[in-house]
Amino acid sequence: MIRIAVVFVFFAILLLFAFDRAERHAENVSLPRYCDDPDRHVRLVGEILSEENPAGDAARRPYVIAAKLIYIIPRHEGEVIGSYLDRLRQRIADSCQ
Repeated sequence: MIRIAVVFVFFAILLLFAFDRAERHAENVSLPRYCDDPDRHVRLVGEILSEENPAGDAARRPYVIAAKLIYIIPRHEGEVIGSYLDRLRQRIADSCQ
């Protein structure tokens, strides 16, 4: 029984460390990449969330780059798109300072 507890504690600590490192990486490396034109990236995220085919026949690369923001800063359950985009814009602005 003690071995199971030790293994559980070890993996719990390992997971907490991994999540902490991932969040630190998002704040210090990933989000500052969007500082070049945050309004454009947020607009593209809004298009991704609201349109069925946001890129149409245009290049998809800018949309793929903007879609990473949805992964880095996920939308809360039941959050309105406008509120999410405002929160996203604020988080990017905070990381750019």
